[in-house]
Amino acid sequence: MAALLRAWYDRHARDLPWRTGPAALAAGLRPDPYRVWLSEVMLQQTTVAAVGDRFRRFVARWPDVASLAAAPEDQVMAEWAGLGYYARARNLIACARAVAAAGGAFPDTEAGLRALPGVGPYTAAAIAAIAFDRPAVVMDGNVERVMARLHGVTTPLPAAKPALRALAARHTPALRPGCHAQAVMDLGATVCTPRRPACSICPLAPACAARAAGLVEALPAKAPKAPRPLRRGIVYVARRADGAILLETRPPAGLLGGMAAFPTTGWVEGAALPDEAPPLPAAWTDPAVTVRHVFTHFELHLALRVARVAEAATPDRGAWVPAAAFRPAALPSVMRKAWDLARIAPEAGG
Repeated sequence: MAALLRAWYDRHARDLPWRTGPAALAAGLRPDPYRVWLSEVMLQQTTVAAVGDRFRRFVARWPDVASLAAAPEDQVMAEWAGLGYYARARNLIACARAVAAAGGAFPDTEAGLRALPGVGPYTAAAIAAIAFDRPAVVMDGNVERVMARLHGVTTPLPAAKPALRALAARHTPALRPGCHAQAVMDLGATVCTPRRPACSICPLAPACAARAAGLVEALPAKAPKAPRPLRRGIVYVARRADGAILLETRPPAGLLGGMAAFPTTGWVEGAALPDEAPPLPAAWTDPAVTVRHVFTHFELHLALRVARVAEAATPDRGAWVPAAAFRPAALPSVMRKAWDLARIAPEAGG
């Protein structure tokens, strides 16, 4: 299998901005561990299509780990806005600083990489394989799908994960393991897709147990998902008479940690909205609009409140950001949704 995949990858590898492709490797170029690490962190829970332009902006602004380590945290968090899972951005900064403090070189083993902030088993294996050509077992959803179909594993996920990992380990070669890891991921992303897989052009089709049994689209099987809980809160969008916007920096821990955001109440489960004071006294308008956003483990509904206040208004929390400095694109996605709705909502005068 490994030889078939390598040959397929040499012809069909995706051209990705962080990748050192087969032709470049054959010419003697080596992957940049910084770019591999950055791309793997960005790609967690995010699509390749969403990451491409953001990756290019990041490396244009911070081309190496030393420059990222020296960057102000608020600038990195603002550049990350829209990618979601903001704990990754905080770990990104911490990891860059740890690598820079240790001399600027990433460890070249899974164990050494796992010791870095925010680097878990998958990321450590991916960096070790892709950047350093270590025979590490890289497991993502694409790899799980390829293994489940190739071997006809009918046990539902997540219970099947240990077996799928063992199968992937069995196929991981000592020769060009970095290309092998990327080949399996590329195969899952472009050929062995979740729906309508292109079995007719798959290099592994003759050996695929799921294809032989007519189970390709049924695998990998998945256990039923538990219902996603619903949390509620209130988001306050205040504009001063001179156009300044009220923002606060969220606490460093938790969702959206360290990000600039509109003030909100706490987010609670249940039918009732939290009974908490707004960020400043004002004639808040309720436009009967709900900001809806889905996080990994829960759905959030924020009731919108808007107000326009006098220039002398002093908030109890947060700070006024001048209109010229306000960048909606630097806000997390849920806050951009609140801003888009607030712009068309009626405001009370203050």
